Amino acid sequence: MREVPANLQAHLNSGTTTLCMCWRLKLRSGETLGFTDHDQPLSFLGTEFEADSGFTASEIEAAVGFGVDNLEASGALQSGKLDEQRLRAGDFDHAEIEIWKVNWADIAQRVLMRSGHLGEVTWGGGGFRAEVRGLTHALNQPQGRIYQFGCDANLGDTRCGKNISSATYRDIGIVTNVDGATLKLSGVNFGSGWLNRGIAKWLNGAGAGRSLAIKRHRKSGGATEITLWDTPAFALSAGDQVELTAGCDKQFATCRSKFSNAVNFRGFPHMPGTEFIAGFPQAGDPQNNGAKRN
Repeated sequence: MREVPANLQAHLNSGTTTLCMCWRLKLRSGETLGFTDHDQPLSFLGTEFEADSGFTASEIEAAVGFGVDNLEASGALQSGKLDEQRLRAGDFDHAEIEIWKVNWADIAQRVLMRSGHLGEVTWGGGGFRAEVRGLTHALNQPQGRIYQFGCDANLGDTRCGKNISSATYRDIGIVTNVDGATLKLSGVNFGSGWLNRGIAKWLNGAGAGRSLAIKRHRKSGGATEITLWDTPAFALSAGDQVELTAGCDKQFATCRSKFSNAVNFRGFPHMPGTEFIAGFPQAGDPQNNGAKRN
């Protein structure tokens, strides 16, 4: 049960209220943003809440027990902090969100209505919609390891244990040509396929600090050509510096031959497959002591 502070409850009981809603977002980058539907900016918790930003929310529906609460945030892209380019680039994906009800005449009178994370974000026509997932949403996610052929670690993380900062697995290229999601780069020495499923991180230009996944990599006429999984939301230009990191398809053979890291492989490459499950004894099979089928 949500506990309303005594001073705010007294304000609610007065019959005449001066209330507004405030939204506080903490992005994965660490940046904190604030928005309010009040016509004047507010400030608390070290955050400046931008006024009249076009940020609104649907009615909050809370369920008893472990059901996932239903809430959606939406609004017009009239704030400079909510531009379409940042939404497309995924800056707001999985951001932490807090929704506050505040007495704008006395901001000390406030109550936290909801906290959680932003889920799917869509946009178009000068507006956006974002799913707000409550804390119970995490209970619907698979936990623990999965019994599967492929590795469930991420390349370079603590479970993988592989240091990929060396020149063997990382290089910097210069963009020479852009064609949608396909880029040509100079100065890269990797052979074809080495960067498949890898990461391209922009070091300068409009995409500085952003990383995108590489779908395919090949050598073309002496130049390196990579194709990204998605067309970037930011502008790409010749001269951009891109840090390229080798990729892993999470298969045991790749872990052993490409990264010499078989000892840390986090999959189950020798588990029986469907052919074993569907198999049956054959005549003369030594494992069946020569038994024959009827």
